[in-house]
Amino acid sequence: MSSEHDTEYAATAARLGCAPLVDAMGRLHHHRAHIVALSSPDPTKPLFGPAVTLAYLPYRDDLPQTETGFGKLFDQAIGDDPAGKVLVLSSGGYPDLSHAGGTKLSRVARHGLAGVLADGRLRDFAQLSDYGFATWCQGEATRWGGDTIMPFAANVAVQIAGVCVTPGDYVFADAAGAVVIPQASIERVLQEAARIDAEDAESVARILDEHPPR
Repeated sequence: MSSEHDTEYAATAARLGCAPLVDAMGRLHHHRAHIVALSSPDPTKPLFGPAVTLAYLPYRDDLPQTETGFGKLFDQAIGDDPAGKVLVLSSGGYPDLSHAGGTKLSRVARHGLAGVLADGRLRDFAQLSDYGFATWCQGEATRWGGDTIMPFAANVAVQIAGVCVTPGDYVFADAAGAVVIPQASIERVLQEAARIDAEDAESVARILDEHPPR
C-alpha cells in the first residue's frame, strides 16, 4: 500500500475515532478486533499505520535470542521501508513489566515509524513524548524488565490484549482504545465507519429534534 494512501487513511481514521472503526469491524468481521483504552505519554496523538511486530517471551539464558537483542530484531521487523509503520510489542505474559524505554525506542524516531503499540509497560514517558511519534501501552514503568522477558522473534503473529495482530494489519489507537484492521479490509472498514458516523450524527439530530431543550 502506498504511503500516499496510508496518509489518507490515517487522516480519515483520526477524524472518525476508534469507536466507529470498532463498530465497522464488527459489521464486516466476526473476530475480536478491539483493545480497551491504553496509556500514552501524549493522549492527544492518535496512532495509525501498518504493523510490524516483535514477539516477547519469558527470559531464558540458554537461547540464542538472548544474545540477539532488541536492536537486531527491530531491524528485522522494520525491513527496508520503515516509514509510517507501527511497532507492535507483545507482552510475553508480563504486561506489567517494562518492555522498552526511551533509549531502545529512539530507533522508532530515527527510522520514521508512526509509533508504538505495546501490550506491556514502557519507561521514560517524558522522553517518548519528546520524540514526536505516537505511543500507546499498558502504562509507564520504572524498573527494567529484561531479566524477566526478552524480544524473541520479528514479524510473526502476536497477541495484544486478546487480539491477534499479524504483520501488515492496520493499527489505530486513540484515547478511547485501539482496533486492529486486516490489511485487505482497510478501505471497506473506513468506508463503513464513515457510514456509521453519519448514521450516529443523524440519530443525534433526530433525537434533539424530537426532544428540544426546555
